[in-house]
Amino acid sequence: MFSGKRLVTAAGESGPSAAGMTADGTAETPAAVPGAGMVADSGGAAGPQARTTDIVPGPGGVMTDEVGVVTGDLTLRTEYADGTVTLRVQYKDADEWYAVTGTSVTLADPAGLDAVHGVAVGLLNRPEG
Repeated sequence: MFSGKRLVTAAGESGPSAAGMTADGTAETPAAVPGAGMVADSGGAAGPQARTTDIVPGPGGVMTDEVGVVTGDLTLRTEYADGTVTLRVQYKDADEWYAVTGTSVTLADPAGLDAVHGVAVGLLNRPEG
């Protein structure tokens, strides 16, 4: 499908590799992109989502609601569901997850999940002590 406008790439070449842009900067017909809009580890943009990272906490470990302090090699999971973010940890490769004390908070926009997880990893992962 060609509209009569010349397609130009960044290298000045014309043809289909111009990704649907015309020489005058207007978009050509939208292209279908398989997988566009999908969110990893989720039920959709507004559904439950989670991010996980292996961590090693510093001295004093991580305080949990269920079992108190946990130390050693852990996995941190930041969960988003129904407008709330909760941090959980588990001993690496174990089955049980424990809620990190004081970390269940409201998150208005699920797009902030990656930022919250990044901050949590930055605060809790202290392999050097």
